[in-house]
Amino acid sequence: MMKFNTRIFLWTILVPASSSAFTPSIALPASSPSHSIRVQSRLCPALGSTLLRDDVGKAIPTDEGGRKEYTQVPGMEVDLMNGSAKSYLDDGFVFGLDGSGLERPKGKVASVVVEGDSLETTPQQIGIVSATFAAHFYFAANAIAQFYSQSDGNTELTAVAALGTIVASWILADFGSGVFHWAVDNYGNGRTPVMGSIIAAFQGHHSAPWTITYRGFCNNVWKLCIPFVFCAIEIMSQELHKWSHMTVKETPTWVNTLQDLGISIGRVPHAKHHLAPYDGNYCIVSGICNEALDNSGFFRWMEHRIYEINGIESNAWKLDPELRDRTLRGQYQLQL
Repeated sequence: MMKFNTRIFLWTILVPASSSAFTPSIALPASSPSHSIRVQSRLCPALGSTLLRDDVGKAIPTDEGGRKEYTQVPGMEVDLMNGSAKSYLDDGFVFGLDGSGLERPKGKVASVVVEGDSLETTPQQIGIVSATFAAHFYFAANAIAQFYSQSDGNTELTAVAALGTIVASWILADFGSGVFHWAVDNYGNGRTPVMGSIIAAFQGHHSAPWTITYRGFCNNVWKLCIPFVFCAIEIMSQELHKWSHMTVKETPTWVNTLQDLGISIGRVPHAKHHLAPYDGNYCIVSGICNEALDNSGFFRWMEHRIYEINGIESNAWKLDPELRDRTLRGQYQLQL
């Protein structure tokens, strides 16, 4: 199993804040299955970007040349000749790109790549999300009440302090979402303790980025509520992320306004992340921190330090050997 330094997850930002939002998921067309089955050949194209390429391996009969075949089930590739299986739980699961064993559907099609996952919102998910946001709302209300009391009932001062906290939390949450996104994109797999399902979901997202738009609010964010360490804005980042994959016509006017103002991550800025080797633009709250983090080479510096500690290479390195070489030479700045 892949070694994994859990310290990279300690960068999560814990800021008391409350937020609530809901946008309905896109109706799943009857012709678009949520689970796909496909036979693919070992002779697949080289790894490529989900946004730039739509080609997938073609089926090759076993009785012609004795070539190997693979059949695609959610999150798993099976070698029909040798009986071995390749799962999203194991090492080598890099974003579900060409040659990874996961189907990359053409067009705006939903494809659930993590075994056991579903696009259906369940009562359990609603309960977990509701309880989590209720707790965060309580923490935020309690903090405001205490500040109001300590300021001798000064409403104006309390309002300014609350607004300042929200703005600061939004910026810090954007930074936190970037560090978290970078970590789960590049390290660990489905077997990683506690975070395994989240890691597999984030990495598999690159194989079918439109799938997130078919998820309802609770179905989309509930995984981030399980480890109760994320602030409300951090949890909401997954919904803001979903909006960036939806078209202008699919989102409410107020969502488009938030994106135009730079309060919520926009479609074009996030699309830059979905270009192989997925080495930048990780922040998904507002994206305000992306330029500074990428230009400073922050994530390459982190990858270099992790490699020095435990010898583990990031997934971005695996996709781009030149990026690996530049990083090991200390050239950390992201090349745009």
